[in-house]
Amino acid sequence: MSLSINTNIAAIDAYNNLNSTSNAMQTTIQQLSSGLQIQTAADNASGYVISQGLQTQANGLGVAINNGQNAISVLQIASGAMNQQVSILQRMNELATQAANQGASNPNSLAADQQEFQALQNQLDQIANSTSFGGTSLLNGSYTNQVFQIGAYASSVDQVSVSIGALTTGALNVATAAVSIGTVSAAISAMAAVQSAIMTVASVEASVGAVQNQVQAVVANDTVGQQNVQAANSALVDTNMAQAMTTFSSQQVLMQAGVAMLSQAQALPQLILKLIP
Repeated sequence: MSLSINTNIAAIDAYNNLNSTSNAMQTTIQQLSSGLQIQTAADNASGYVISQGLQTQANGLGVAINNGQNAISVLQIASGAMNQQVSILQRMNELATQAANQGASNPNSLAADQQEFQALQNQLDQIANSTSFGGTSLLNGSYTNQVFQIGAYASSVDQVSVSIGALTTGALNVATAAVSIGTVSAAISAMAAVQSAIMTVASVEASVGAVQNQVQAVVANDTVGQQNVQAANSALVDTNMAQAMTTFSSQQVLMQAGVAMLSQAQALPQLILKLIP
């Protein structure tokens, strides 16, 4: 053992070890107090980059799920309105069929049927022009090529485009100016027009229903995907508390031992005094 007063190698080594333990202990304390083992890029550069990508995906999926729920609400409102229109058209078809029964019709009954028939035509237009979501009309023909963002990325596979055709009486060819049941011959023509309108509305409603089912399936998939991405990100950045506490306990012992050894190393030069007679 070399004894030196000017340079205490043992004390320097003890200090370096103590400093290293202190730095490691500070990192462990940060991990335990924050619950994160990767807080900045300095902790783990590649892990930080991966974590940010996973966080972006998880956040995007969360918003996409909300977007999908809103899309389902839009489609449900449109579908409900179309269902009412079909019911109205079915009643119009009944009236037209009744008015076409020439052998049992008379001017008074035809007039009564025509009055109800026209009221139903007006109701069809009212539904088509008033059905909306957040101020956006759905059934008047203006709702075309509307895109729902139901994924985390700006990709066509994460989007659904929807168009809903116009369902006014004019678009369905059952407007008051074109269709009536005031006469038997007019009622016969009205039957064909109304039945065609029923098939048109039913076809549009079926298309909307198919898109609704598609969006619901995507939302369910997004929900599972978000959970898995969050789990992956958690495994990467979250602190393993049991492991960190074990490490912290070891570091506490090393800190106490390091302080004691530094104290002993600093006292070594005093031994030289014993060499002096």
